[in-house]
Amino acid sequence: MLTAEQVRLTLATFGTSPRANTFKNIALLYFAITTASRLGRILLLRGPTGILQEISEKTKRSIFRLFRMIPSVQNKIQTEVNKTLKDMEHSVISNDPEQKKYLTLPEMGLDEQALRSELQRYRDMGTIDWTAGQISGTIYHAEEKINELSSEAYAIFSQSNPLHADIFPGVRQMEAEVISMVLNMYNAPSDAGGAMTSGGTESILMACRAYREMGRELKGITEPEMIVPVTGHAAFDKAADYFGIRLVHVPVDKKTWKVDIKAVKRAINWNTVMIVGSAIGFPHGIIDDVPELAKIAVKYNIPLHVDCCLGGFLLPFMEKAGFTIPPFDFRVPGVTSISCDTHKYGFAPKGSSVIMYASKKTRQFQYFVAQSWTGGIYASPTIPGSRPGALVAGCWTAMTKMGLSGYVDSTQRIVQAAQEIKRGVLAMEDLFVFGDPLVSVVAFGSHNLNIYAINDAMSSRGWSLNALQNPPAMHIACTLATVPTVDQFLKDLADSVAQVKNNPSQDAGSTAAMYGSAATIPDKSILDDVVKGYLDCLYKA
Repeated sequence: MLTAEQVRLTLATFGTSPRANTFKNIALLYFAITTASRLGRILLLRGPTGILQEISEKTKRSIFRLFRMIPSVQNKIQTEVNKTLKDMEHSVISNDPEQKKYLTLPEMGLDEQALRSELQRYRDMGTIDWTAGQISGTIYHAEEKINELSSEAYAIFSQSNPLHADIFPGVRQMEAEVISMVLNMYNAPSDAGGAMTSGGTESILMACRAYREMGRELKGITEPEMIVPVTGHAAFDKAADYFGIRLVHVPVDKKTWKVDIKAVKRAINWNTVMIVGSAIGFPHGIIDDVPELAKIAVKYNIPLHVDCCLGGFLLPFMEKAGFTIPPFDFRVPGVTSISCDTHKYGFAPKGSSVIMYASKKTRQFQYFVAQSWTGGIYASPTIPGSRPGALVAGCWTAMTKMGLSGYVDSTQRIVQAAQEIKRGVLAMEDLFVFGDPLVSVVAFGSHNLNIYAINDAMSSRGWSLNALQNPPAMHIACTLATVPTVDQFLKDLADSVAQVKNNPSQDAGSTAAMYGSAATIPDKSILDDVVKGYLDCLYKA
C-alpha cells in the first residue's frame, strides 16, 4: 500500500493539466480506499480500541524514527545496542584462553582416542544439567534404553538418504510406517497422507505452502491470507514471510485464552486460504475450540490446520490415560491438516516431525517439481533435497519401542504432573493461571508483581523456564523429567514470589531487564537489530 508521502511525491511529478488532475484524483481515491480498507479490517478484528492503538503505535513509531535520524540520538542508540550485543557475546562464547578451538583444518587428522576426548569436552560445555528435571520442555527425556536404541539406529543408518529411495528402500519403508502410525493416532480417513519433516516449523511451513498453492490453483487467489490466533506459533509468521502470505492475527478470549471465534469469522474474506487452531498452543498450553473453527471452515470452504506440534504425542493418548479432552483430530469434520512433532513427547531424536493431510491430493500441493532441469527431473516432498535417513530410523525406533502402552503411561505421568503444578500455582494468591490448561504446559502471570523478576529468581534456583510476552507471563512445559520435581518446583516458585514481593526494588535480572526494555521501545527495529546480532553471536567461534 502506498504511504501518504509516496502519494504526495508521485502527484508532485505531474503538472496541473486536466489529465494530471484526473490522475491526482484517482491516486488520492486509491490512497483513501486502501487506507479505509486497512482501518476497516482493524475495526472488524480489534474494534474501535484497536484503531486507536494502531494510530497511537504508528504515531509513536514515526516520532521515534524522526528522533533516530538525529546523529547524537543515533550514536547513543548504537552504543547501547553494541553494549547489549557485547554482553550477549560474553554469555555465549567462551573467552577461556586455554580452550582449544578448531578454526582451520588440523594438519593431521585426530586419532580416535583424541576425537572421543574432544567430543566429551564439547558435550560437557555448559552449566545446566538437563537430567535434573528443571528445564521447561527442550529435553523430553524418555527412558535411557530408548535413547540408546535410537542412537544405535542412527549409527546404522548414518549414511542413508531418503532422497534416494531406490538405494535405501529400508529407510523409505520406515518413513512410510512412521507416517502411517501417526495418521492412525489422529484417526485419519483412509485417503489421508503425510510427510516427515525436520521439525514443527517445517511441518507448518509445508501446510502453509500447500494451502497457498491450492488457493491459487483452485480459487485463483493471488493475494493469499491466513487467519492465525495471536497465540499461534511463530512458524506461521515465518511462513507468511517466506511464502508471501498475508498473516491476519486474530485475538483470543481473555478469560479462556482460546481463539476468539467471532473474530475469526470477521477476518474471513475471498483471499483466505487457511484458518489455524492450536492444540496445544505453545504460550499458554490452551486447546483452541477446534469444532467451532471447523464449522466455520466447512461453511466457507476454507482449509483448517490444527497445530499439534507441542501436544502431538500426548493428546492422542489422553483418553486412554484417563483424562477428558475436547475434539481436536481428523474425527472433526472440516479439519484438513495437522502438524505433529515426533521429536518432543514422541521421544524421537531431534529433527523429526510429521505433517498430515486428510487427503493425499492436498498433500501434493506442498511438493516441488522441476521437470525441465538439465540434471534430470527433480522433485522433493518437503523443503530439503537430501535428508538424514538416520533421523527416520531413530524416530521409527523410538515409536516402535514405546508402543501404545508406553505412550499412554508417559502421557498419564506428564499430564498428572502438569495438573499438580496448575493446582499449586492457583493456590498462590500473587499468581494466576492463563485459562484452563489441560495437557503439559502451565502458563502463569501476576497482577501485582514483576513476573519476569520471578522468572529470574527461579533461574537463580536452577530452573530454566520460558518467558512470555503480550502479556507478561512465564510457563513450564512438563516432561518426564519434571515428574519427580513437582514439589520442588512449587516450593521454589513460592520462595521466588516471596523474594520478589519482599524486595520489589532489587536489581532486575536478565529476563526482567530484556523484556522490560523491549516493552518500552516504540520502534521494534531496534529490537530486531539486537536479536539479529544475537543470532550472529551464535556463529562466532
